[in-house]
Amino acid sequence: MQNQYRQKEEPRELDVVVVGAGFAGMYLIKRLRETDLSFVVLEQGGDLGGTWYWNRYPGARCDVPSIEYSYSFDAQLQRDWDWSEIMAAQPEILDYANHVAERFDLRRDIEFNTKVLGAAYDPARQRWSITTDTPETISAQYCIMATGCLSVTNTPEIEGAEDFSGPVYHTGRWPQEGVDFSGVRVGIIGTGSSGIQSIPVIAEEAQHLTVFQRTPNYTMPAHNADLEDEYRAQVRANYVQIRAEQRESPAGIVSFQFGFGGGEFEEPTEMIVDTTAEERRALVEEHGFEALRRFADVNLSLEANELACEMYRHQVSRVIDDPEVAERLMPRDYPIGCKRPVIDTHYYETFNRDNVDLVDLRQNPLLRINETGVQTENGYYEFDALVYATGFDAMTGALSKVDIRGRDGTFLRDAWAAGPQTYLGLQSVGYPNLFMITGPGSPSVLSNMMVSIEQHVDWIMDCLGYMGERQLREIEPSGQAQDAWGAHVNEVAQGTMFTAPSCNSWYVGANIPGKARVIMPYVGGVGEYRRICDEIAAKDYDGFIFS
Repeated sequence: MQNQYRQKEEPRELDVVVVGAGFAGMYLIKRLRETDLSFVVLEQGGDLGGTWYWNRYPGARCDVPSIEYSYSFDAQLQRDWDWSEIMAAQPEILDYANHVAERFDLRRDIEFNTKVLGAAYDPARQRWSITTDTPETISAQYCIMATGCLSVTNTPEIEGAEDFSGPVYHTGRWPQEGVDFSGVRVGIIGTGSSGIQSIPVIAEEAQHLTVFQRTPNYTMPAHNADLEDEYRAQVRANYVQIRAEQRESPAGIVSFQFGFGGGEFEEPTEMIVDTTAEERRALVEEHGFEALRRFADVNLSLEANELACEMYRHQVSRVIDDPEVAERLMPRDYPIGCKRPVIDTHYYETFNRDNVDLVDLRQNPLLRINETGVQTENGYYEFDALVYATGFDAMTGALSKVDIRGRDGTFLRDAWAAGPQTYLGLQSVGYPNLFMITGPGSPSVLSNMMVSIEQHVDWIMDCLGYMGERQLREIEPSGQAQDAWGAHVNEVAQGTMFTAPSCNSWYVGANIPGKARVIMPYVGGVGEYRRICDEIAAKDYDGFIFS
């Protein structure tokens, strides 16, 4: 739906405004239609799909099994949709989003090409005033931020970047029409998840690819493959069980128990600290990167983790032909598991190609960009096109970009200057009736986002129903409840690789200069988090203050 209200000057009065039309905003439409609440979904992009609308870079693919990276709210939808691969690529995921949108006629409640600029709470009226890049203002009792955890791109400030004369792309804002790199010399900065996925694909097409690596990453082969009809039938027959196990699992992912990887998954039981160097080397020689999956203590101690890192580096040396290149690609000085796990398709093999060069910015710092390339401390690299694969301002970026002002006029970004503070990742003190989907303090990016999205949307809708039945106008966490939850989030993260002293990940905001260094996602697991949320709701939303 295009914005029909652009010329109106009087505020439009609604019950709910939803910001964002990704998978969370789409499911909110489904749930809100079951109520008498008036609502609208505002979307900055030209269509729905969220992450999968914007992230169209070469090789973009989900790192969750496709049969689980899907909605569970409609049994017929589950039966009717066929995924083609174990882990779906971006075009198929966007096709799925469009299929859902058409099946449930979702677009009629979405206003596209509408960027939300601000949201200010009026305590006297107990309503939010939402401003956009149109002349219209919307007044709503509730504002639900479904803006995504990885939606605000991070582009590093590099001297001379604006002087580059060729096309510049960011993996998180890839052109809808795609990019043809045939015969083009390409430079790419960043080797995180999007870089690791896109580098092999770009290398196959480009005349030459120069990879500027800031920090080598840990990545495991995806072993992706087409799904067989027999397997799809097995999934359909077991979907009730699959969904139940997802909701109680640590990460919202359980499908390997139904046959991924050639057999049932078994939890690791061996201890790497009980092995010898010779045994570990033999395991790598036989199983490659998969050898690391057999040990239960890798995430429990830095000593065990470093032994696994040694195994990992040994496998890198086996895959890469040039020992100097292999050395540059070996992660050191931080543990496996402190950053988001990455899966790849022939990533390391790409560096054996004649048309690919690797520049290690740790040893050869980037000084500046000019009209035709990059100047480093030790050399100059010329290319025709530049790609930033430099990730996102995760979890808080989208919330901080909107001018959200609470009951006392404080901007949310200022209230969170020392790190985000929430109760359950759902609300923040001082911002009544403002809900966040998969916000900081929830399992969020450590989980299958589809499972976490559905859980948050269902919880919020149940809460709104509770308020409506009791004619309550306002909900906000108590300061005590928020502080206690923040302490719990930090407590369960202690001793994990996420909070290791050497871990500089976007989970703690380390990729954004000046961002407070705190653990943002809840590492206690999807199942435990759901239990806590359900228990709080059962106790009349214990820790929340109503009026």
